[in-house]
Amino acid sequence: MTTEPLEARYALEVYPRRGINVVRGEGALVWDSAGNEYLDCAAGVGVANIGHSNPAVADAVAKQAKTLLTCPGIFHNDRRGELMQKLVNLAPQGLNRVFLCNSGTESVEAAIKLARASTGRSGLVTAMRGFHGRTLGALSATFKYRDAFEPLLPGNTFVPLNNIEKLDAAIGESTSAVILEVVQGEGGVRPAEAEYLAAARRLCTERGALLIIDEVQTGFCRTGRFFACEHFALHPDMMCLAKGIAGGVPMGAVLCADSVIARIGVHGSTFGGNPLACAAASAAVDFMCQEKLAERAAGLGAYFAERFSSALPESVRELRQLGLMIGIELRQKATPFLQALLEHRIIALPAGPTVIRLLPPLTIAQSDLDRVVSTLQKVL
Repeated sequence: MTTEPLEARYALEVYPRRGINVVRGEGALVWDSAGNEYLDCAAGVGVANIGHSNPAVADAVAKQAKTLLTCPGIFHNDRRGELMQKLVNLAPQGLNRVFLCNSGTESVEAAIKLARASTGRSGLVTAMRGFHGRTLGALSATFKYRDAFEPLLPGNTFVPLNNIEKLDAAIGESTSAVILEVVQGEGGVRPAEAEYLAAARRLCTERGALLIIDEVQTGFCRTGRFFACEHFALHPDMMCLAKGIAGGVPMGAVLCADSVIARIGVHGSTFGGNPLACAAASAAVDFMCQEKLAERAAGLGAYFAERFSSALPESVRELRQLGLMIGIELRQKATPFLQALLEHRIIALPAGPTVIRLLPPLTIAQSDLDRVVSTLQKVL
């Protein structure tokens, strides 16, 4: 007899449920309440980069929970300062200040406010198919999910990704910032081109706008570099971070260059930068560096692409891959194939109606990737 999950009785149903009740995770595996084991190639939508229930993060959280759980920004805190130092040391040169928050959409909200405060302008330019969050400000910069919530922030312009001419025409005297993903995650795992990103940097500098790079999904070794903008030697004015930052503990951050002007009271967060999340993030970052997860993601991603492409099913239109950020564009709807994968105990994600997205933990074993490839080739 199947017992209804307690959450099903009480939760506001805003998510399309997959029908399993996940109760435990370890590394690249999760288990449901019936004891079934799944290979997780969603990783909490790109959160569990270092694997589920990573011991280094669990130990750091347990130790910090017995020391200090919360500390508002009006006081200094060593855990917070330690994490900020690590992030600045790993980030592209020039990003030397940090604002800590609780999620990706909060980091984008903060970046939008900081861009307005720094430039005295209000317009945003962003890419079609881009995704930057679901709160009203971040949603204003997001291409989908908008219709039911308009009017949103005015003055936003959407341009095609990788079209330099359209980007050039859109950035004007009212533009506070251009916000872009290096690889569009929700938009189909679509990479930006080097020339386009270089043009965005040049045009922002010439016209007094700030360049915001959203690394919420691409950051923390996912694409084979610690941050995806390293592939292009790109130096943004702000970089938005979240997802993989703290090993599964909710956290976000905005890294800022000197071009970003902040004054006391311009923004804040009650829980942002709390010592518990900072201890988790600091342990997660250390693990990524010690285990060389960026190099591992690059190698395993290339291995997956070679294996999968060697016998490409006819239903596949294109494979797009950077590190272990993988998009498989199909010639038909992806949902039936996602369900088929789930029946084979593999969890994957959509990225638009016809794309299967794989975001496995970067600690995944090569043998598990072999299983993913063979199962994909079977169901496709």
